[in-house]
Amino acid sequence: MSEFDLVIRGGLIVDGSGEAPFHADIGLRDGVIAQIGMDLGAGQEEMAAHGLIVTPGFVDIHTHYDGQATWDSRLTPSSEHGVTTVVMGNCGVGFAPCRPQDRGRLISLMEGVEDIPNPVLSAGLSWSWESFEDYLEALDSRAHDIDFACQIPHGPLRVHVMGERGAAREPASEADIAAMAALAGEAIRAGALGFSTSRTLNHRTSDGDPTPSYMAAERELVGIAKGLQAAGGGLLQVVSDFTDGPLERQLLRTMVAESGRPMIVTVAQSHRAPDGWRELLDWIEAENKNGLDIKGLVCGRPVGVLLGLDATMNPFSLNSAYQALADLPLAERVAAMRRTDVRARILAAADDAPDNAFNALIANYDYMFILGDPPDYEQRPDQSLAARARREGTTPQALAYDALLEQDGAALLYTPFLNYAGFSLDPSLDMMRHPHTVLGLGDGGAHVGMICDGSFPTSMLTHWTRDRTRGPQLGLAEAVRAQTWDTARAYGLQDRGLLRPGFKADLNLIDHARLRLHPPKMVHDLPAGGKRLMQEAEGYVATLVSGIVIQRDGQPTGALPGRLVRGRQAARVDLAAE
Repeated sequence: MSEFDLVIRGGLIVDGSGEAPFHADIGLRDGVIAQIGMDLGAGQEEMAAHGLIVTPGFVDIHTHYDGQATWDSRLTPSSEHGVTTVVMGNCGVGFAPCRPQDRGRLISLMEGVEDIPNPVLSAGLSWSWESFEDYLEALDSRAHDIDFACQIPHGPLRVHVMGERGAAREPASEADIAAMAALAGEAIRAGALGFSTSRTLNHRTSDGDPTPSYMAAERELVGIAKGLQAAGGGLLQVVSDFTDGPLERQLLRTMVAESGRPMIVTVAQSHRAPDGWRELLDWIEAENKNGLDIKGLVCGRPVGVLLGLDATMNPFSLNSAYQALADLPLAERVAAMRRTDVRARILAAADDAPDNAFNALIANYDYMFILGDPPDYEQRPDQSLAARARREGTTPQALAYDALLEQDGAALLYTPFLNYAGFSLDPSLDMMRHPHTVLGLGDGGAHVGMICDGSFPTSMLTHWTRDRTRGPQLGLAEAVRAQTWDTARAYGLQDRGLLRPGFKADLNLIDHARLRLHPPKMVHDLPAGGKRLMQEAEGYVATLVSGIVIQRDGQPTGALPGRLVRGRQAARVDLAAE
């Protein structure tokens, strides 16, 4: 009889520990890793991994599949980029708990914050739940390709308890706080991994109102954190503008100090304050020395918007001449824009757009690039449309206009707005190597018409361990650990993220030399015919979840072994004894 269900033979094992890779076989049995070594016994099935690297499945702790997971069994794009576990419910937005009368309000919140259109959510969400526990049951009733875990978001929680007062950001009473704390504790007991909140003005409803959690008082946040403490678990996930840095840092410190719960807070380089991230990481390091568990959530790529005629935004979205065509179907709009008179009219009106933050983002030609194929996320300043226009004796608007008409109007331009203030990813490298940071911010499942960062895991392996020429690279073992064991352990998922006997058999077989990102593209596969940006990769030979192959050579196998992960997962072996 076969000793294993599956044996993966001869791969270069990059095991997630950060230690040097080594060649070995891996034997899987009953969904876990049974043995790692040379010349293992026979398996019922065998896979040759000679010339490939074998890694743990990637654990992405910052996603927004809260809606998609209710209607779709495949959590793409993440599962197409080697991710085998995702954590959703980030940034204080989600769909539970929710009373029937508040459904429209939560759709508006998700539409505004995460750019998922109202028709998509209205058609896709079944609303077969009201409590958070019921929401988990609804998720658990559907099989998925990869595992997923949830957090309870502040926005829905506040609206559920306070109604219109909560949406209007009125101060919470002591009774309100007690009710929110109790519900947050119930969510943790039902299996939530944490509580998330947003304190940034970048997060608004589709009507332009700040998110319900914006600038919630310290006593409210501490009260909810203590609700997690009473339940005996859960992490605090926070995104903030830090407009008043000292006060905001003191608030976050108090949440952690009084509840004893760990915290993850988003850290990125702002173009307005290019060195602010250093101050924030210095604070995080100091608080860890004081015994508090606070980590910064960082990423290894610029955060940027994709601009196109079929995307949510393009550089001419606020142009009065373009707006006369904006509602035409794409093909008709492209045909019109190819006319010489229309081009002249739109370009002549280019300087008439309002002077506001929105237009400053979509028409920032100094930071606007043609992404290329393969896409280049670390371009030099002389590659921007503004720099090219100066060299070519034209205007950046004219270059952008003509570029957008390529591929029959499907072409995309790229504008980074975080992590690229100096046209270099060296600050991201410093952030990733900080002792108290963890990787995230891919936002898989969200920003469907303007951001496509669910491909972060592939960039980590292509750009940082192989292709980067503009500065230091990361070692392969270092890059794998950063998105496997480090991310899994941050949320208490200690049964995955390492290739060790007894650990969950979530793995990737990757042709590292052939691994390649394709340019983002728009597809129409959401409910109600909705569209979203997707980005394919090649070089993932196989992805396994619980020992079952879910992707083979970039194509889904149809297997759906993924399940809802409820609560912290204890390590299946004694790591301290190793």
